[in-house]
Amino acid sequence: YDVIYYIQVAIYDRSDEPKEKKTMTAEELLREAAQIKAEITEKRKYLHAHAEVGFELDNTLAYVKGELESIGCSPMACGRAGLVTLIGGKTTGRVFLLRADMDALPIREASGVDFAAENGCMHACGHDMHTAMLLGAAKLLKKHESELCGTVKLMFQPAEEIFEGSADMIGAGVLEHPSVDAALMIHVMAGMPFAPGTVIVSDPGVSAPAADYFTIRVRGKGCHGSMPDMGVDPLTAAAHILIALQEIPSRELAMNDRAVLTVGTLHAGTAANAIPDEAVMSGSLRTFAEGVRGKIKARMTDIAEGIAGAFRAGAEVTFGSGCPTLKNDKALSADASRYAKELLGEGRAFTVAELSALGASGSAGSEDFAYISQRVPSVMLALAAGQPEKGYIYPQHHPMVRFDPDALDIGSAVYAYMAARWLEDHAK
Repeated sequence: YDVIYYIQVAIYDRSDEPKEKKTMTAEELLREAAQIKAEITEKRKYLHAHAEVGFELDNTLAYVKGELESIGCSPMACGRAGLVTLIGGKTTGRVFLLRADMDALPIREASGVDFAAENGCMHACGHDMHTAMLLGAAKLLKKHESELCGTVKLMFQPAEEIFEGSADMIGAGVLEHPSVDAALMIHVMAGMPFAPGTVIVSDPGVSAPAADYFTIRVRGKGCHGSMPDMGVDPLTAAAHILIALQEIPSRELAMNDRAVLTVGTLHAGTAANAIPDEAVMSGSLRTFAEGVRGKIKARMTDIAEGIAGAFRAGAEVTFGSGCPTLKNDKALSADASRYAKELLGEGRAFTVAELSALGASGSAGSEDFAYISQRVPSVMLALAAGQPEKGYIYPQHHPMVRFDPDALDIGSAVYAYMAARWLEDHAK
């Protein structure tokens, strides 16, 4: 689509045309977003009711593609299950990327909403909200396309929950044709004591930890439960490995080296009176520094292999999908904070530092937008979407979590305003 983009530039960038800039105002954008709130809400309900996971997003892709085409966009496939479309490009300005993830989780929904998914999958992390909000932003930006001082690239991403979708789309060229100058993502948050649509802008530096999934396979020798001396018990070795792994964060890291190591599964055997051949555990690791990340992974292997050997067993540690730390660009973080306060007012927009001063705690969840942030200046925003005092008490990834739909139109306006204002401020 780089050819299409440069044809657009050649057609519309004429030196004899007036150069007066006319950018949408905050009041105008909020009003227009409110006017399409019902429409955005219906889109979110459809996406929620038809939740799909990973890269298997056939219905979601078809729906998003159709919605974009209905407003005059020309979405293009990107990677295994992603979509990209461009809005603007009628001046030789910069390129600002807005990202929304589309995938759900393999969780059976118990939220009680009348549009709950019934296929064993659930949008328990709010990605249906993100996708609907970016579709709403696309409509707002398309209406003001001639006013944009550059190009907005919309990235609809699969497989965020398994930390593979962003890297896949980068490999397929999402940051090229035209090249992206800056990028932004929004994540809705349930259980926040703020009015729906309140924005929290990440401070410069790391805002989301690196994540690694791991599997530890302990191999022994099966035998009858009454004759343990005839075999090698992998469960005993696995139990000692599990306990020993917790010594890494508690005894091998400095106070400031934040890390969380979780073993989430341990499976072995099928009979109560038999020692199995194998025990398998799996879990996740979260770290905020690459040096700490590498150190822990190396020590996990040392500990698993050493303890297994001490019990006459063997162990193999493998690391699967994961993502690096999410880095927020200093200048872009400052811009985003200023734009959020322009749009919503001081009482509806904060930085993480401002909330920390009030005693609020941050999140340790990882985010595969991190791959984008490692390539171009990026920023992550949180959007309040569920006050506990109004009954939104369950956290992300819980079968009963719900999100406040009153955040949807504001989220669309935030997406659109951030891109338009940044392009205006950084026009070539």
